[in-house]
Amino acid sequence: MPEPSKWSRIIAADPDHTRRYIQRFKDMETQGHDLAGEVRTVDAMVQRNSRILDAGCGPGRVGGRLHALGHTVVGIDVDPGLIAAAEEDYPGPTWVTGDLAEMDLPAQGVEANFDVVVSAGNVMGFLAPSTRVEVLRRFATHLADDGRAIIGFGAGRGYDFRDFLADCEQAGLVLQVPLSTWDLRPFTEDSTFIVAICGKA
Repeated sequence: MPEPSKWSRIIAADPDHTRRYIQRFKDMETQGHDLAGEVRTVDAMVQRNSRILDAGCGPGRVGGRLHALGHTVVGIDVDPGLIAAAEEDYPGPTWVTGDLAEMDLPAQGVEANFDVVVSAGNVMGFLAPSTRVEVLRRFATHLADDGRAIIGFGAGRGYDFRDFLADCEQAGLVLQVPLSTWDLRPFTEDSTFIVAICGKA
């Protein structure tokens, strides 16, 4: 068994956390916040009807919108409450409950060879440190040969960007384009967010 993620520990200690998290994003949408930046970036990078894996999909905010744009989407998250919300609010994609550190979708009857694996919403900051390389390795093994992993998360979450990029290399991912925002601003030494677009080594 892999070390439990920070998210798993949070919901074990506070079972109502999932409900509040889901409601927070619903409130933000009602208030007019732009919650589709990741979707626009991913959609601009793929052809129509691409196969997309939303890794750490939460309540389906990214994967559900990508499905609505015509892509074939699979979403996976360790939190069954978030998966239940995704199934209710965004029917159509395939939603799977599972730990990213143990992700083996073909063993569950889901074809791999994704055109894109997208991991948004600071998922990387919630991983148990001992599982980081393994999670990234599983991203790589689920990609098509010319597929790309698009991984975004913020600073200050216990995962230094330099360590993350070294882990990507160890896991078989090659950094192709480093960005500092989902609206494609360049990554610099002062960036407080990274969107790493990686290919398979």
